[in-house]
Amino acid sequence: MMKSSSISALSVLSFAALGTGYCFGESAAGIKPAKPNIVLLYADDLGYGDVSCNGAKRVKTPNIDKMAGEGLRFTDAHAAAATCTPSRYSLLTGEYPWRKKGTGVLPGDAAMIIQPGRETLPAVLKKAGYTTGIVGKWHLGLGDGRAPIDWNKPINVTPLDVGFDYSFIMAATADRVPCVYIEGRAVVGLDPADPIKVSYRNAFPGEKNLNRCSCGAGHRGGNVINKPEHKFFSDVPITQQPQDHQHIDTILDGIPRIGYMTGGKAALWTDDDMAQTYVKKAGEFIDKHAGAEKPFFLFFATNDIHVPRVANPAFAGKSELGTRGDVIAQFDWCVGEIFKKIKERGLDENTLVIFSSDNGPVVDDGYEDGSREKLGAHKPAGEFRGGKYIVYEGGTRMPFVVRWPEKVKPGTSDALVGQFDLLASFAALTGVDYDKHDAPDSQNVLPALLGQSKKGRATLIEEGGRLALREGNWKCIFPNKLSLDNLSSAELYDLGADVSEKKNLAKQMPARVKAMAEIMLAERAKGDAGKR
Repeated sequence: MMKSSSISALSVLSFAALGTGYCFGESAAGIKPAKPNIVLLYADDLGYGDVSCNGAKRVKTPNIDKMAGEGLRFTDAHAAAATCTPSRYSLLTGEYPWRKKGTGVLPGDAAMIIQPGRETLPAVLKKAGYTTGIVGKWHLGLGDGRAPIDWNKPINVTPLDVGFDYSFIMAATADRVPCVYIEGRAVVGLDPADPIKVSYRNAFPGEKNLNRCSCGAGHRGGNVINKPEHKFFSDVPITQQPQDHQHIDTILDGIPRIGYMTGGKAALWTDDDMAQTYVKKAGEFIDKHAGAEKPFFLFFATNDIHVPRVANPAFAGKSELGTRGDVIAQFDWCVGEIFKKIKERGLDENTLVIFSSDNGPVVDDGYEDGSREKLGAHKPAGEFRGGKYIVYEGGTRMPFVVRWPEKVKPGTSDALVGQFDLLASFAALTGVDYDKHDAPDSQNVLPALLGQSKKGRATLIEEGGRLALREGNWKCIFPNKLSLDNLSSAELYDLGADVSEKKNLAKQMPARVKAMAEIMLAERAKGDAGKR
């Protein structure tokens, strides 16, 4: 099993600059100021209410809180979708994921869904002279799709082909195979004598999976999950019992996963040191580029707090919220370690850090880990309705903090911004152009991000099973088959008076519903960048 030393990391953005304003052109003295380093810290399944700076009481996040106290905390910042793959796609491309087919949650052997050569967030920063790196979760596919991925050979399409200079990732999620790290184009630590095989259709002979139920009926999942008389078991011990029919395939590191895998034993990760491994790799990237002439961009995307939730022994059992709270604390530790590294290398004044999450929170998500029983009065989405998978505000409204000591004054902003706006905003920050056909939905909200303006976007579209349009404080949720003649099931909320989306005003205000539907239909008519 792969082990690692203990350094920590998280999804943080680091920017800092000299000179006045937020453009990096020539100063009055004719001296071109240095561009800031940028670090984006990106959590997984962490809700708006899961951090104590947003009101959490039963879990403590001191490092995130310190960042928020020194930076600008946003109360109306959004991921593009209430699930991970579409949010990450939108973050990196500046395009709403619903514009492009195939951007739903991907299996671990999916082909890359970002077309090499198109404009991306890291590609824009490379154009501006940055060295770019990603460490952590990817989940946007690998390979060109012309043939199944051969995990034993160099992979022909990876993050290196869509704007990143360095890449240390897992292919999908920790509950999906393959359970190995990929650095550059190759699986880390692979023994050629023990080749990897992956399938999302058929089990491999001799591999253990949860193919039997305690009731003796021999079924696999379905509607029996979560009933006490039905427990899945195998000839090998497991550390987490599944809650659904997906998480009963290959057992690796004692945990049943989605999908089948055989081989690659020397390359398998160990779940309880994943956070430390990612922090170590992020620290190495920062060390390597700290003294370079070129600035760097680091996208640090953790597995925490996605399932399977496995805390390192340093954090296990330390939270009132059980395992879910333990990995929240682990994520917060990663944030602290990244900041330590930035300060240790003397980069604090020239680094802008952004922290956020990919989608809303979920408590039960495939494993019985005690999180529901330990929840108590804790509200993972805060005062908002919904969470992961759901189009209500709890699904896409994210914790979001921007820290830049020289340029951003501490405080709170209620500006409406989207993570997909980072592409256009960073282009403005660094003074480069980008292909607006490739990134049609990214808007320059840099003044809002820097606290120079209280205004962000005028409108924003959310995705979570259905599509919803935000227009100021108004929110309209549309039926899947949207037309002006099919609005009877639309929902309308005034978030200024009803932030928890309890009072549906659609029947009382049909004219507003229709007007917002017209805006949504016009957006849908624009198509997707891949067709341009």
